[in-house]
Amino acid sequence: MAEIREQGSIPVGKVQRASKFIATGAKIGGNYLKHYGKKLVNPDLSKDELHADNASDIYNSLSQLKGSALKVAQMLSMDKNLLPTAYQNQFAMAQYSAPPLSYPLVVRTFEKYFKKKPTDLFDTFSISARNAASIGQVHEATLQGKKLAVKIQYPGVGDSIKSDLAMVKPIALRMFKLNATEYDEFIQEVQARMLEEADYTLELERSMNLSRQCKEIANLVFPGYYPDFSCEKVLTMDWLEGKPLGEFLKTEKLSKSDANRIGQAMWDFYHYQIHQLKELHADPHPGNFIITNNLKLGIIDFGCVKVIPEDFYQQYFQLLERDILQNKTKLEKAFYDLRFIYPDDAAKDKKFFVEVFSHLVELLGRPFRSNEFDFDNDAYFAEVFKFGEELSNMKELRESKKARGVKHAIYINRTYFGLYNLLFDLKAKVNTTSWVPF
Repeated sequence: MAEIREQGSIPVGKVQRASKFIATGAKIGGNYLKHYGKKLVNPDLSKDELHADNASDIYNSLSQLKGSALKVAQMLSMDKNLLPTAYQNQFAMAQYSAPPLSYPLVVRTFEKYFKKKPTDLFDTFSISARNAASIGQVHEATLQGKKLAVKIQYPGVGDSIKSDLAMVKPIALRMFKLNATEYDEFIQEVQARMLEEADYTLELERSMNLSRQCKEIANLVFPGYYPDFSCEKVLTMDWLEGKPLGEFLKTEKLSKSDANRIGQAMWDFYHYQIHQLKELHADPHPGNFIITNNLKLGIIDFGCVKVIPEDFYQQYFQLLERDILQNKTKLEKAFYDLRFIYPDDAAKDKKFFVEVFSHLVELLGRPFRSNEFDFDNDAYFAEVFKFGEELSNMKELRESKKARGVKHAIYINRTYFGLYNLLFDLKAKVNTTSWVPF
């Protein structure tokens, strides 16, 4: 097993962080020059090596910076339609295996907020992080016989969010061919969620509240939380025994009945939150779920929560009703309300976008159009990924001067995309009417 290298410091000043972004941009430029030089010799050369070099350089840079820039990479890695495979694989490491901070920096955080070292608060405390991601890292501790997970936020994360997201924009626009108007809308919403995610006091409150309200859902497990050992940069909870979902599925094979049971728990968890609570855990990547030793689904991270406004709820979720595609008047009104189309669109643009988003609604809503849906369905996901590739290459979308969609949809779409992918990874068949009121 390769040794994990720890970081002794994080660039926290704007100048330091800007310098890192500039250096990364220079490396990307060099990679392009190298690629086009080789292409002069071999005109049939693919971009695979270019993508691999760029993905490695960007990830290595963002890993040292931590924070919001690395979180954006993590989010992009979940969108298999947007990124070449090299980026998906490299950026997915941000989910739970970024290089951790060294122990002295951890001690400094405790001394700042608790006026004590970790070993003064807990009976034992691991010197090395058990895992490390984009916003913080987790250490193992014990207290009075209880095994605990202690999440410590990286220094400077909250203070650098706005400037980081501004600096990552040119890289994102160039590398991923994003529409600049939509990117600005996307980033406003991402910034709001990330500022919340950097507040562990808010996460503690949400974690306790949402886990309490969801505790009766079958086959779910939530950790207990410890306010006395938590603060705005430290969050302490019970340690759930088991493996992160992504790691579990690499080494273990679930029976179909266990996969269905765990998949149903995940489906129920999300749809209870959406339709009963109007707020939800909006970060469905494999590092945020534990498959416990008795094969239940553990939920360990409520850092990213999306509160769903009532008017948006009514507009968005009618798109998942079974008969929506047959009701053209209702569908078109929903498209106007959600800003997929605009009153001043030219007739040909309106026709184009109605067709595109109708196809998207059909694909996203297909699991809801029968009482059960088996996500162990290669043909369905091939269709989804193929259409996603087509979307990312559509000139009309990339060059539109208007954002196609409202900001509230960003995290709902992301949640559904992540949920469907996790159910596909589980090979689960679920009852799609569970907790769904339509």
